[in-house]
Amino acid sequence: MNLQMPKLFATMQLRPEVKGPVAVVDIGSNSVRLVVYDGLTRSPTPIFNEKALCALGHGVAKTGELAASSVAKALAALKRYRVLIKIMNVQQVYAFATAAARDASNGPAFVADASNAIGAPVSLLSGRREAELSALGVISGFHEPDGIVADLGGGSLELIDIKGAKVGKGITLPLGGLSLMDASNHSLRNAARIAQEALEDAKLLARLRGRTLYAVGGTWRALAKLHMRQRNYLLSIMHGYNIPAREAADFAGLVERVNAEALIAVEAVTPARRPLLAYGAIVLDEIIRKAPPKQVTISASGVREGLLYEQLSSAEQRLDPLIFAAQTFNDAYARSPRHAEELRQWTDRFMDSLRFDETLEDKRLRHAACLLADVNWRAHPDYRSEQSLNIVVNGAFTGIDHPGRCFLALVMSYRYLGLDADVNPQVRAHVSPRLLDQARLLAGAMRVAYAVSAGMADVLPRVPLITSKGKTILTLPPDLADLAGERLSNRQKQLAKLIGREAVIQTGATIKTGSSSVETA
Repeated sequence: MNLQMPKLFATMQLRPEVKGPVAVVDIGSNSVRLVVYDGLTRSPTPIFNEKALCALGHGVAKTGELAASSVAKALAALKRYRVLIKIMNVQQVYAFATAAARDASNGPAFVADASNAIGAPVSLLSGRREAELSALGVISGFHEPDGIVADLGGGSLELIDIKGAKVGKGITLPLGGLSLMDASNHSLRNAARIAQEALEDAKLLARLRGRTLYAVGGTWRALAKLHMRQRNYLLSIMHGYNIPAREAADFAGLVERVNAEALIAVEAVTPARRPLLAYGAIVLDEIIRKAPPKQVTISASGVREGLLYEQLSSAEQRLDPLIFAAQTFNDAYARSPRHAEELRQWTDRFMDSLRFDETLEDKRLRHAACLLADVNWRAHPDYRSEQSLNIVVNGAFTGIDHPGRCFLALVMSYRYLGLDADVNPQVRAHVSPRLLDQARLLAGAMRVAYAVSAGMADVLPRVPLITSKGKTILTLPPDLADLAGERLSNRQKQLAKLIGREAVIQTGATIKTGSSSVETA
């Protein structure tokens, strides 16, 4: 049997070099934010995140200028960020300004002052450039995205079509929360009319019908957080949160009608953000009315992440962000990182022999689970399952949806607790019956693998597990035959029972298959 790594796993060997922390300074219409990432990688992890609500865009629609008080707040924040950047030994700083500075007559002067304050050049993004970077951010954070990216800031709304890694032409509209508030004279009725008229000419939205609307921006994340809290939703991760289009429209209508302070769980939203909720809801509602999408998906990846993604080589961009992040965890925390790759190959062979109807997405999740299987071994045995579940459910992973997170969490839980354990019912409720069965199957195979390898490398390639003629057969070489004790036997019987097979452990001899040695009966 050919045991060479398939393309999915082999691409992980092209991992970008981490060159130290990088910082992105985002001078938006509502907030000025500093995010420091661990490095310029395919799946960068924020290690520091701070924002100052400066409301640079407030009043620009009326006066045409940035208010002096807002400029003073922004420059003070940037000076603070400059010191923090030095303290954290950041290697590269990327800074940009968006709609407020773009639209204001004193915007260029502010950008010059901002560059001096932060100690790095500040780029003034055009609306089209902002849309492009937002699209790249969504591409960096989702596996094979397909839909329209809608990035709602304080000053503008950017719309752009994406499919896979392809980016269409973007447009920008003056429908940001602060701009809409000013233009409507704080009237929600006027705001709805303005949004409707602006979106009427957005021909791009004709391509949204039946696809996904990727919602980017703090106001829409705040709306999603409210929606999650009202549902008593299990996960707290915003990225990848899906709302069916009809439900999203109904919820937006509720937010439009009800005073923000009366909304259930409004305490989850900062007081400074609450006045913008209704305006964000109006824009979302109008988009859905004009071209109903299949669903609204929240993206925590936007312009900042798109800017970093753009710096990568084409080979680095093609890496799978989920697999990359899982491998990073494995390299940092597993007892024997090489064991995870062997576990992937070992389960590949087992699944092939089982002739299980596994999709490419199923295989991708299984590979990620193999990489994460041993990252929590340092925890006390009584708490490994719970802590592993929390790592997966709340980890800073991208390229995975919420059912996928719950699948990985279930694999970890069953791997530690046993296949008959009463694992968290809320987690189980987030996966399909098919995914639940797959989680138990993979966990059962892992329990056999760890019982025979102790999590160490160079064992699994010598002890193949296959199914054949109604049997699940684990073959041990003579020097490992004494591993076939009660513990290993019980685990294999549990796995065999799960798939309706007879469990067999046999001792075999080594034969050569291609470039690999494999034990066989």
